[in-house]
Amino acid sequence: MRFVRRTLLLISLMVILLSITGVNQLSELANFQFKAEVEKNFFNGLPGSNNQILVVKIDDSNPAHPQIGVEDADLVYVEQVEGGITRLAAIYTSKLPPLIGPVRSARISDLEILSQFGRVGFAYSGAQSKMRPVIAAANLENLSAERNPPSIYGKDPNRPGPVNMILKPDLLLDRANSNPKIRIDTATTSPFIFGEQPAALTTTSSVKVKWPSARYELRWDLESSKWLIYFNDKPKLAASGLHLYADTAIIQLVSIQPSIYGDKFGEITPLSKTTGSGKAILLRDGFAYPIDWKRNLESDVTSWRDADGKDVKFKPGKTWILLTDKQPVLTP
Repeated sequence: MRFVRRTLLLISLMVILLSITGVNQLSELANFQFKAEVEKNFFNGLPGSNNQILVVKIDDSNPAHPQIGVEDADLVYVEQVEGGITRLAAIYTSKLPPLIGPVRSARISDLEILSQFGRVGFAYSGAQSKMRPVIAAANLENLSAERNPPSIYGKDPNRPGPVNMILKPDLLLDRANSNPKIRIDTATTSPFIFGEQPAALTTTSSVKVKWPSARYELRWDLESSKWLIYFNDKPKLAASGLHLYADTAIIQLVSIQPSIYGDKFGEITPLSKTTGSGKAILLRDGFAYPIDWKRNLESDVTSWRDADGKDVKFKPGKTWILLTDKQPVLTP
């Protein structure tokens, strides 16, 4: 909206100038250059529109691969769930793929993570009964499969359950927006500061991150200038065949503690605590930077600062944030 208002203001200014100078003096305005401000997406820092914020929970177990539509997410969180495996919270603000999945259930860590982004639309398969009142009280719109028909949350016959639920996000948002009681925010501010690469001394070729039952590795690819992502020692591929990657990655060291929730098999649900403060590692342009993170309140956006207390700059593009309580292993 700010982009549109500025554009209209400049057009109005030109009309006023023309009325004052008269047609005979148009030549004096020939050198007036109208430079419309290029709108950029707040979540990826690239030219593009800012749309409603949709978050989708995606299964990250071995049978869930290859995942569908993850390559179009602007921001992806990797969080630990029961059994020490990982699950994704994929955030879309610039582009919606036709399909996203496999969709899985919400976890308590999601509510704290997502509260910093405003009133998001939260798409997931379901939640344990004990968590439902907490979700209802959270500042988000519940767009789960429990509230939407199979025409929106379908099943892929070529995938085994429970990794076969596939979402049609455009239909989901169309249905949500037709309900006057539902309000999903459009991104109006950036959770990151995008800019030039900070000074660095040594390159980093690989970073490995482990959870009890999952392993990630980010390898710097000089040809593409991307951090290529590997999962459990294999390339992490999308269903489209694309090798998933990050332009910026954050290894965020957090406290992971048992919560009061659990799954139907009796496993305790871990809570990754993303409020407070701690250490992190910023990956961009083939370098690793030790940084600090801080977030006092759930409604606060996480700040990322260097040792001098200055905001660090993210590289425009796709960002992945990996929440872990274990130090990553860096290879020069």
